[in-house]
Parts: sequence; C-alpha cells; structure tokens
Amino acid sequence: MEGSPVERPRGTIKDITFSSKELGEDMQLLIYLPPSFSPLYKYSLLIAQDGRDYFQLGRIGRSADELLEKQEIENIIIVGIPYKNVEDRRKKYYPNGDQYQAYIRFLAHELVPFLDAEFPTYQMGMGRALIGDSLGATVSLMAAMKYPHTFGKVILQSPMVNEEVLKTVENATGPHLLEIYHVIGKEETVVETTTKEEMDFLTPNRKLSKLFSDNKFPYFYDEFEGNHTWKYWQPDVKRALKMMFS
Repeated sequence: MEGSPVERPRGTIKDITFSSKELGEDMQLLIYLPPSFSPLYKYSLLIAQDGRDYFQLGRIGRSADELLEKQEIENIIIVGIPYKNVEDRRKKYYPNGDQYQAYIRFLAHELVPFLDAEFPTYQMGMGRALIGDSLGATVSLMAAMKYPHTFGKVILQSPMVNEEVLKTVENATGPHLLEIYHVIGKEETVVETTTKEEMDFLTPNRKLSKLFSDNKFPYFYDEFEGNHTWKYWQPDVKRALKMMFS
C-alpha cells in the first residue's frame, strides 16, 4: 500500500487591523508568517497592494510555502493590504487619486515602522519589497521611487503607466538603490479599466522598460503571452519571488 502524500508545511495568515493617521481610517492587514517562523531569525518583508487578491487569486502564500520548503528563497514575511472596493482602490492607487499621496506616506511612515517593531525584520531598503498588479503596481513603483531607502525592491505586474510615471522614472536619482522586476502581457493593448475606459498598457510599459534600462536600474523585464488578468499574473508570482528573494 502506498503512503499518503506528505502534507507541505504551510505558513499562517494573521488578520489584523492597523489604525492609520495619514489616511484617517483603520486598515486591514493580512500577514503571512512562514511555517518555520521564529523571532530568532531575521525576515525580508514583501508588502502587497491588492493584498487579498494576491493571497486568493495570486496564491502568493502557497508559492512562498513551496519555495521556502525547497530553500529557494530567503526567510520572508508577506503583508497584504486589501482594498475596500473599486472606488477605494482608485483613490489610493491612482496617481491623481484623493488619497494617493497619503497612502504612499502610510506605507513608508506608518506601516514600515509598525512592521519593524512587530517582527524581526532586516530594517533596511534591500530587505523590503513592494508588489502590485495594474494600479497596485503603479502605486508600488511610485512609493519605491519616492522612498528608495525604505523600499529597495519592487515587483510590477502589468502596471498602469501614464506620463507622470514616465516622468518620475526619467528624473530618478540613485537608480542603484532600487531593484525592479517588471512584466507585461503582449495582449494588453486594449484593457478595460474600472472607469470603463479602454487603455493600451503595452506601449507605455515598453517606454517604461526603456527608461529603466537607459537609467541603469538593476532590472528584469519580460513580456508574457497573455492579457491583463490573474490567469497570467498568478503563475508569474513564483518566478518573481525567486528572482527577488533567492
């Protein structure tokens, strides 16, 4: 009789509420701690915009479990920040959204100090990464550009790129401080946004890629065969974790 398959050790996800003065509201945090979590070790931090989507649709916790078990990535804590609804997401993530600047300050000035006090983190830029898809990738990039000493790595899955984003990257100082992972789908030429506009994501992402390369950022770029959906981002999560945390 064959033995039953061995169950892979799984990390735990804590659901906590964090009160933000910058945003004037309580923020939900989903915190993944790896199976072997111990206060005796140090951990890198990965902060995910669209936090619930990354755990449910992106299966980021499962990918981390698998990579940690195979010792393919370093010790990592993943913090997901869920959005409340589509309008809330746009207000916080879109470059001219009402709470956009306050949200970036919340990430750098409130969330990071809280996590550093609460968990045994490395407490330096290269020990912290931001990840996001679409608008979540946009705000991740813009936060890392503004605070490169706080966030040393950023994972961009199909970011929304406009002139403000391109200008920010073009005028970047100290590109060596920021390591970037960037993917976009070759079919992302007509993407319906939440405001029902249709946007070409591919062309501006190619412009962004050229700027990253020209400005000598430590940089990985890939164009996948697919469109602006989790069907393509989800399998890419594992590669992103390996490349940024191996």
